[in-house]
Amino acid sequence: MQALTDKARSVDRRPMNFLERMYLPAIAKGMFITFKHIFTKNPTVQYPEQKRPFSPVFRGLHILNRDAEGRENCTACGLCAVACPAEAITMEAAERLPGEEHLYKEEKYAAKYEINMLRCIFCGLCEEACPKDAIYLSETFTPADYQRKQFVYNKQELLIPNPVTDKEAYEKALGNRPKRETA
Repeated sequence: MQALTDKARSVDRRPMNFLERMYLPAIAKGMFITFKHIFTKNPTVQYPEQKRPFSPVFRGLHILNRDAEGRENCTACGLCAVACPAEAITMEAAERLPGEEHLYKEEKYAAKYEINMLRCIFCGLCEEACPKDAIYLSETFTPADYQRKQFVYNKQELLIPNPVTDKEAYEKALGNRPKRETA
């Protein structure tokens, strides 16, 4: 039978000599590699004091966005939930009541919005599917916890701070994300 690649090698079956039986060349080679690594730069990042630079395409914790007036962008269209391959997003829509124009941008809003982070695969398809730029993946890690219920984030935990009442927290939550122009 012909090999698919030329990477196959025949096994050397000759008997080992005295030095090979003592494994001295192998030990010397291993010590040389170890000694060589002493002079290389340490790749360890001292985490609390130093922060590792992230890739520009890093996807972290989900955030529900607001507009400049503090109204929620989400219209509960359900496109993010449909686009999610892991089925991690659930939502319920509700109608905006008279007098709630300052809270919601459109007539329909998400009364309940939950993301199960244990199911989420951080693919970013929810962000791409959203026509209103209501959800995006931030530069924040999902925190660790011991209980499963702590990984199901509701709307209040995902919602970005209000830019009218808390401008500093809003800018911090946006991070280094480029601001998109909306038409």
